Amino acid sequence: MAGPGEKAAAVGGVRPLWSRDFGLFFVARAVARLGDTMLPVALAAGLLQHGYGVGAVGLAMAATAAAFAGLVVFGGVIADRFSTRKLMIGADLARLATQALTAVLFGTGHVVLWEICVIGVLNGVAGAVFQPGVASTVPRLATDVQGANGAIRVAESAAQLAGPAFAGVLVGLADPGGVFAAHAATYAISALCLLLLRLPPLAHAGRVPGRGARAFRTDLVEGWREFRSRTWMWAVIAIWCLYMIAVWGPSVPLVATEVVRQHGAGAYGLVNSALGAGTVVGGLIALRLRPRRMLRAGAVAVTGFTAFPTAVGLGLDVPAMAAGAAVAGAGLSFWGVMWATTVQTQVQPDVLNRIHAYDVAGSLAMMPVGQALAGPAASALGTHRVLLVSGAVSLVVAAALLAVRPIRDLVRVDPAPAPVSAHEPADRARA
Repeated sequence: MAGPGEKAAAVGGVRPLWSRDFGLFFVARAVARLGDTMLPVALAAGLLQHGYGVGAVGLAMAATAAAFAGLVVFGGVIADRFSTRKLMIGADLARLATQALTAVLFGTGHVVLWEICVIGVLNGVAGAVFQPGVASTVPRLATDVQGANGAIRVAESAAQLAGPAFAGVLVGLADPGGVFAAHAATYAISALCLLLLRLPPLAHAGRVPGRGARAFRTDLVEGWREFRSRTWMWAVIAIWCLYMIAVWGPSVPLVATEVVRQHGAGAYGLVNSALGAGTVVGGLIALRLRPRRMLRAGAVAVTGFTAFPTAVGLGLDVPAMAAGAAVAGAGLSFWGVMWATTVQTQVQPDVLNRIHAYDVAGSLAMMPVGQALAGPAASALGTHRVLLVSGAVSLVVAAALLAVRPIRDLVRVDPAPAPVSAHEPADRARA
C-alpha cells in the first residue's frame, strides 16, 4: 500500500516508487535471488549423492563464478550498445534452458562432472550479460533510487534466508533434480516479469554506438576511462580488493568450518540465518536514512562487519556469534544500498552499464584469492587468529574508505523528478 509521501508524489507528477513497472522488476529480482540461493544446496546434494566429493562441488561452483567474473566487463559493453531489457530476458531464458537440462540430468541419474561444469560456464556467461543491465534499470523505474535499492536489498536478503531452507525441503521431498527444476522456474518468472516491463527511454540517450570489433574495443576502453576518471569509484574498488582478500574471502570458509566443528551444522545454520536477518534490517534502515554523504555513512556501517569474524575468533557461544553475524549483515547491507545508489546517480546513463560491470568485476576479482589463502593461513596461524585478523582488517577497510577525501566528501545526487505517463515508451534497442 502506498504511503502518504508516495500518494503526494503521484499527484505532483512524480513517478512513485511502487509503480507497476518497479513492482515487476522487484518480483523479478526477488524470485531470481531465491533461485540462486537454492543452487549451492542442489549442487552439493546432487553431486555428493552421485559419488562426487567436495572438490567436485567446488569445481562446479567455480565454473560459473569464473565465467561470470571473466566476462561481465564485456557484458557491460554489450548492455550499453543494445536493449538491456531484451538482453536480460535472453539471459534468463538461456538459464531457464540450462537449469531445465540440469534437472533432467539429475532426475535421470546421468550426472557427469564435466557436463555440469559446462552448464555452469554457460550460466556464468548468461549472468555476465544479465548483471550490467540491473544498474541502469533501477534509476529508469524509480526517481527514489535509494528507496528502490533498499527495497530490492530487503527482498533479496529475505530470499537468501528462504532459498537454502526451501532447497533442503525439496531435496528431502523429491531429489536434487527437483531443486534444479524449481531453479529453472525462477528464471521463467523473472523473464516473464521483464517481458511485461515498460521501460522509459534513457535520459540523455543520444549516443549511437558504432559497430564492429574496433567499435567494441573503443566502447570497452571508454568504459575503463570513465571508471578510472572517478577517484571515488576506483579507490573504493581498490580498498574492496583488500576486503575480499583479508576479510570476506577467508571469513566465509573459516567461519563455516569452525562453527560446524565446534557446535554442529545446526548452529551454523542459525548463525547464517542471523546474517541474513541482519541484511534485511540493514536494507530497512537504508530505506529510512538519507545521508547527504552516502559513502561516508556506508563506510561507518562497514565497521559492523568486524563483529562476525571476531565473535567466532574469540570462541564465543552461539547466541553471541549469531548477534555478531546480524550486526555484520546489517552493516554490509546498508553499505550495499549506499554504494549502488551512489553509482546509479553519479554516473551518466550512457556509460552506466559498463562502469557497473567494471565495479562488479573489480569487487569479485580478489574473493577467490582470499578463499584460496584461507586454508594455508589457518594452518600457519590457526583459524582463530586468522578470523581475529579479518575482524581487525575490516576496521582498517572502513578507516581507509573514510581516509580518502573523494569518498568521504562525495555529496549525494538525487535525480530530477520524472513525469508520470500512462503510456511510457518501451525500452528500445540503440542499434
